[in-house]
Amino acid sequence: MQLSIIIPTFNERKNIAEIVPKLENLIKKLKAIAEIIVVDDSSPDGTADVARRLNKKYGNIRVVLRHKKEGMGAAIKEGLDKADGNILISMDVDSFDMQDVEKLYKKMMEGYDVVLGSRHIKGGLYEKKFLKTWIKYAVSFLGNKIYKWILIYAVNDFSLNFRAIKKEVWKRLDVHEKGNTFMPEIIAEAYFKGFKISQVPVAFRERALGKSKLNLTKESYRFLIKLASLVYKYKLNH
Repeated sequence: MQLSIIIPTFNERKNIAEIVPKLENLIKKLKAIAEIIVVDDSSPDGTADVARRLNKKYGNIRVVLRHKKEGMGAAIKEGLDKADGNILISMDVDSFDMQDVEKLYKKMMEGYDVVLGSRHIKGGLYEKKFLKTWIKYAVSFLGNKIYKWILIYAVNDFSLNFRAIKKEVWKRLDVHEKGNTFMPEIIAEAYFKGFKISQVPVAFRERALGKSKLNLTKESYRFLIKLASLVYKYKLNH
């Protein structure tokens, strides 16, 4: 199998019904043998049931039902571990354009080990229609600048769940985080082990359906603590 697309979900019934047909059309366009893995944290709104019904139509959707809600990182990790594809793409159920999924895939086909989607490089977009989103953008922009400045990696967006990685590379990474700080941990591990990393500009859209689960204050604190641990593990300890 060429491609596995991993989508973590919690109460995303409407969004999963919207995104799966779009992904199926993209898979046809790419002429790829692909699977879509929906990793659901036992959503009470029936997200998993919607995904199973969609599988009856398309035949390439797998539902991984998690009975313990541990965080997005834990959900993505389980999806990556269970994926059969050679190229693994993880992404949120909302916010992204299909043309950017295609960009990730095509960049991987150039021979990279990891390709990161970035909102903060030339050509990238962080859509901000409301004050709350402007605040999230400012925190994201500043936080990623701090990460880049301190870690000295050629990466502009450490926190976005929109990236691709070779299965063989994923198996060689030592990643333990269960929350959103899983995102920069993957990057630090990949850099430390010398894998070939690239970025592509992507558009991050306002949610049209459902509500964001992000607690900005808590996540900002966790990302700062994680930065300190990454500096210790990968910079000061070697």
